[in-house]
This record gives sequence, C-alpha cells and structure tokens, in this order.
Amino acid sequence: MNKRKVNEDEILDALPFLKGIEQAGIRELQRFGIFSLIPKNQFITMEGDSCQFFSFVLSGKIKVYKTAENGREITLYRLEKGQSCILTASCILSNKKFPAISFSEEAVGVISIPSPLFLEWVGKYDFWRNYVFSLLSERLSAIISVVEEIAFRNVDIRLAQHLINITNVNKDEIKTTHQLIAGDIGTSREVVSRLLKDFEEEGILILSRGSIKIIDYPSLNAKSKKV
Repeated sequence: MNKRKVNEDEILDALPFLKGIEQAGIRELQRFGIFSLIPKNQFITMEGDSCQFFSFVLSGKIKVYKTAENGREITLYRLEKGQSCILTASCILSNKKFPAISFSEEAVGVISIPSPLFLEWVGKYDFWRNYVFSLLSERLSAIISVVEEIAFRNVDIRLAQHLINITNVNKDEIKTTHQLIAGDIGTSREVVSRLLKDFEEEGILILSRGSIKIIDYPSLNAKSKKV
C-alpha cells in the first residue's frame, strides 16, 4: 500500500463539499490526511477490526459486505469517488468494531485521517459535523433497503402471488404503480421495482409507466409457488 501526503487540489476535486469552507479545515486535512493506494482485489477491513482511520475514496471502487453463516454474501453498498463509509463513521462514534468486510473491486485511492481527529472535528467544525450527519442519513436508507430484502427474502414469491391475484389469463395488463404494490405486500417501492425488473429480464412481464403486462403467465405462476 503506497502512502503520501495529499494536496489541496486533490482534496477539493474528490470532495466538492469542502469548497468554500473555512481554510483551517482544509489545512488540517492536508496536514493529517494520508493518501493510500490500495491494489485491486484486496481486503481492506475485516469484520471485528478496530476502526483506526476514516477514509474518503478518491478513485476506484470498494465493496462493503457481510457473509452469512451459510456462506452467502450480502452486499451492503459500494463506495466510489467522493464517498466514505457509514459503518466506519458509526464505529468511530460508538467505539465499536467494524461489523462487515470491505474489499477493493478496483485499485482504490483514499485519503485517511486518524479516528481521534475524526471525533475532534465533529465537535470543532460545523462543516464536518454536517457532513457526518448527511453521510449517516444517506447511507442508512440504503442499508435499510438491503436489510429489508434479507428479512423478507421470499418477497419475490409474495410479489408473484400478488400479481396473479390482481390479474388473470384473459386480462394480462395490470394498471398499478410500484408504490401501490409495495403497500399491498408490505415492502418498499425500491424492493418491488428491483424484483419487477428481474421478472422483466426473465421474460415474465413488460414494465411501462403505470402498468405491468404479463407475457408468461405459467412462469409467473411457477414463481408464486417456489419453495
């Protein structure tokens, strides 16, 4: 892993939210921030590790995921240029261990600051505090969506059953919205949209604005009975 100091242009290019903030914050990030280049296909943080640094991605892509006891891998989110890890922020704020695994899917460039400095800045700088709260808010919704899919992992069956219930062989076009379906089967619109797209790619239906056209009723029926 190659390390060096960072300059202001690199910082502002990757982190546009810093433009216009007090120069003291930029200077501290330059002073304490360390640039690291992480090769492709490297484990960065393992579950149970201490969070000693908080990092911003300058380039490349990082996958953050969990591995279930049965070996199933569950991707929580990916980090790209200008983004940072909500789980790392949460661990530093709560003094907990990292609860997942982070892995470089591409060669990754990051700027890292020590955890004590992260905590100091939360109390010292408004821009930093606002950034951390924004990060927690934005990423939390993504994680909730993933957790919901895991908790309701048979939601594809319930969706297929619901589509069958509101149509029949002689009336294959359903006038509805993803939001209405989500409310009917007790999940989120995002989950419904993702599953309907899967069904479309399987050739079961065609999606259009405000309607769903069933084109392979036998396959939809089989999916509704999947064990």
